Amino acid sequence: MSPSVLINENACAADIVRAYYRTARVFRKYDIEYCCGGRWPLKMVVEEKKLDGPKLMKELEEACRVLITPAGLPYQTWSVDFLIDYIINIHHEYLRRSLNPLLEQVARFVEEHRKKYPELEELSQHLQFLGKTMIPHLMQEENVIFPYIRQISHAYESQEAYATLLVRTLRKPVEALMHEEHETIEKLLIRVRELTHYYTAPENACTSHRLAFSLLKELDQDLVQHIFLENEVLFPKAIAMEKELLARP
Repeated sequence: MSPSVLINENACAADIVRAYYRTARVFRKYDIEYCCGGRWPLKMVVEEKKLDGPKLMKELEEACRVLITPAGLPYQTWSVDFLIDYIINIHHEYLRRSLNPLLEQVARFVEEHRKKYPELEELSQHLQFLGKTMIPHLMQEENVIFPYIRQISHAYESQEAYATLLVRTLRKPVEALMHEEHETIEKLLIRVRELTHYYTAPENACTSHRLAFSLLKELDQDLVQHIFLENEVLFPKAIAMEKELLARP
């Protein structure tokens, strides 16, 4: 983030997006060019398009806000219900809101630059696969896996007699999800990092190029935290409860 770029009517869209990549979605909303042709001061753009200038400025400022999850949160001590709610409301919601717009932005960038950067073709294929699989993946978790984990957690805590039967009937989806689907996503992320040189754009890259890589880096960081909370915290909690319940007489 460049402190020399201020959000005001004299700044141009291209400079703002290069400094604060999340503002691109606001410019897209109002059909304002922010790549190579986005060099006009916002004041002129607002007048030409007859936009509400103060409203535009407010939305741009809101898009610049970055919320950082503090390091060292005690995830291991969180209850199963709270952990599941956190995953759904933070990570699932992020993917639902951001994934399709992100993939559309990257697809436009790839289409315009595939001749100059041939490796983008493979990148596009991996991202298309991610786009097709992630939402069904979230739905499977929210409709099958998470309700099951809540059930065994409640049964475990309350010493319910039916808990063992519950585990014997439905335990397989947890292990399958942890060992197969997440492994596929992690391998995909590794390849995306390689293809983008860890999201480092060339020195002469245009604004769209830098924007695409910044959005992909944000997605990567969210998925890493998302998968960590499930694979290293939530699912082990569930499996440990399963094992103890099955060992009960």
